[in-house]
Amino acid sequence: MSTKKDTRSHILETTWKLLEAHPGKSLSMSEIAKTSGVSRQALYLHFSSRADLLIATTRYVDEVKQLDQQLDTVMQCPNGTEMLKTFVETWGNYIPQVFNVSKALMVTKDHDEAAAEAWREIMGCLHALCDEITKRLSNESRLSTNWSQQSASDFLYTLVSIYNWEQLTHECNWTQEQYLQHIQHAVKKSLLTK
Repeated sequence: MSTKKDTRSHILETTWKLLEAHPGKSLSMSEIAKTSGVSRQALYLHFSSRADLLIATTRYVDEVKQLDQQLDTVMQCPNGTEMLKTFVETWGNYIPQVFNVSKALMVTKDHDEAAAEAWREIMGCLHALCDEITKRLSNESRLSTNWSQQSASDFLYTLVSIYNWEQLTHECNWTQEQYLQHIQHAVKKSLLTK
């Protein structure tokens, strides 16, 4: 007999697979329960709402992919310039690993409040990290005087967005290496003092 933790992990794994398999579809709790092999009642014992489940799934994906450990390397950089460089490389290489789940939320968030809530949480964490980086640059007098700390954070957050990665690598056919090289160059030239 499976434990509560095993059931929860199984539901999260199933939701992850469903999001990747059907990126434009709003998944119902009934569909997730059926595919997971649990009752809807059991599903609601683990997750109070679809938003709760989608947020937990994105956290689960990040945990499996060890995002926190990767971002710890950003926070441990000796200075803001190195922090910025490491962040662009780390996040830029992480996007392709989670793109399918992200895309599922991106295409449904405008008409699905649960997906929108999950998306806001994910992007809020990314924006907060951009804030930390630009504050550090500002404190070290490395942030270009063309920017306020907040506008620099907003710019960095937008530049490294999953939308931009998708457009450049899927629509413009940039390789991952080209993407990283050009984003690094753009960030350095735009945000840092000469």
